[in-house]
Amino acid sequence: MVDRHLNCLGSSGFHRVVYSERPGPAGAPTLVCVHGLTRNARDFDTIAEALSPHYRVVTPDMPGRGKSQWLTDPSEYSSLYLSDSAALIARLDVESVDWIGTSMGGLIGMMLAAQPGSPIRKLVINDIGPLVSKIGLARIRDYVGDPTFPSIDALEAALRATYATFGPLTDAQWRKLARDSAREKP
Repeated sequence: MVDRHLNCLGSSGFHRVVYSERPGPAGAPTLVCVHGLTRNARDFDTIAEALSPHYRVVTPDMPGRGKSQWLTDPSEYSSLYLSDSAALIARLDVESVDWIGTSMGGLIGMMLAAQPGSPIRKLVINDIGPLVSKIGLARIRDYVGDPTFPSIDALEAALRATYATFGPLTDAQWRKLARDSAREKP
């Protein structure tokens, strides 16, 4: 796995989008995996490893997530997802990609796939559909933001409560989720 970056342009200037790439076998199709609203590219580590014998697997951190740069103007986030994804696909220099999207990543994939001349060949989505219920939006509103935690243990406890619907994860999986979610603030 190799981390790379891409400079993308928004109305406030350039911002850096970081993505990981597992090259896969020569000539393999490209698979792009995009995370949900409050998550990051590391959510796809297990599936990327499993699919890398068959695919070139690319997992971006969308702006403000993971290793990618936070935007100076918060109102730009949703307007840049499509253009940043298009810039990433162009950087990958392929005619088409397969796409796995979780929640927000699924919405981005659906919007890209709906465009004339779309490079999306196959689209797999989870935790999203064409409609988002009011209950779902209320739940998201309860945990979205940029909270601060005094320790990795406190972060893990919050993630266990927030993402209990992820299913029966092992302690090691919860710890990985916490490590992958953490960032040190200035």
